[in-house]
Amino acid sequence: MSEWKTAPLSDFIQFRNGKKRPTGTGNIPVYGGNGILDYAETANQENSIIIGRVGAYCGSVYYEPGQHWVSDNAISAVSKSNSDIIYDYYLLKSLNLNNKHIGTSQPLLTQEILSSIIVEFPPISEQIKIGRTLWAFDDKVTQNTSENHHLERMAQAIFKSWFVDFEPWGGVMPDDWREGTLSNIANVIMGQSPDGSSYNENGIGTVFYQGRAEFGSRFPTRRLFTTQPNRMAVKGDVLMSIRAPVGDLNIAFESCCLGRGLAGIQSNNGCQSFILYTMFALKQQMEIYNGEGTVFGSINKDDLANLPVLIPTGNVIRQFEELVHPMDEAIEANYAENCNLQATRDFLLPRLMSGELSVSDIDPVK
Repeated sequence: MSEWKTAPLSDFIQFRNGKKRPTGTGNIPVYGGNGILDYAETANQENSIIIGRVGAYCGSVYYEPGQHWVSDNAISAVSKSNSDIIYDYYLLKSLNLNNKHIGTSQPLLTQEILSSIIVEFPPISEQIKIGRTLWAFDDKVTQNTSENHHLERMAQAIFKSWFVDFEPWGGVMPDDWREGTLSNIANVIMGQSPDGSSYNENGIGTVFYQGRAEFGSRFPTRRLFTTQPNRMAVKGDVLMSIRAPVGDLNIAFESCCLGRGLAGIQSNNGCQSFILYTMFALKQQMEIYNGEGTVFGSINKDDLANLPVLIPTGNVIRQFEELVHPMDEAIEANYAENCNLQATRDFLLPRLMSGELSVSDIDPVK
């Protein structure tokens, strides 16, 4: 710590406001306060950090090593010769910049505010070690996420090949398959919110999901708990938004209480992967419900249970399950690892930035 320097950010980082996004479409990402907004033909920055400047995403932080355009609702940050760009990225993420804005109705973060923030910087050799250590966590998360996208695309392609295009059967639906409804192959549980007085954010009681607001790319994110759970889903159940937008899907990562904005859908014969990809295939059909209702679109239990589905023979469903379910298990395992990696990174971040912990105290990411 004796070699660390206390100084304003401007001693190590140069800040510059972005510019109005260019016209034309290309392959260069255009960044705003909430990440990539579009793609353009030209760039105004390379290897920089992007910071949300105004509005709801004020203080958000992104890093883009390649060429990119920083729009006028963001600020770019470029490292000077005495600092490391990856270290600077994590340092800025650790500063809770969304709490340093001016204005209330329209939050605003300025170059002057950022430049004047006082921090402690280690020597650049230590910056590089800290930055690469934290980056290893995020890099592994990126690898796992990419693998999950690949596995899900494979599973959906297999479902389409078998149950939409009938490729293994010469492009024709076998005679012993039949048309039925979702209720023939699954149990539907409609959510019902517990009393509001039972809610908490302190982990007391049962995980509670009100609606799609907690949905992630595949699994929901914990936010609320309830001490009075009623309508429950179990791990692996398909969670479906039954209020606008109707049809968005996630998978229960654990037993959870369902609010009135969700339904839980569970296979009645243990073939949950078949149910999941059936629901993905039904998503387009459910768009009709987004236009119904007095204020918001919605779907009731009878309409959901009576959605038309194709029902192959039990033997074919089991073959599909044996092929695809291991893919879903791998996706879940990668997601669980990502949760642990992100939690560890978030634990280490402030401690490494303050010098409380040294890189030498940390086991490398494998």
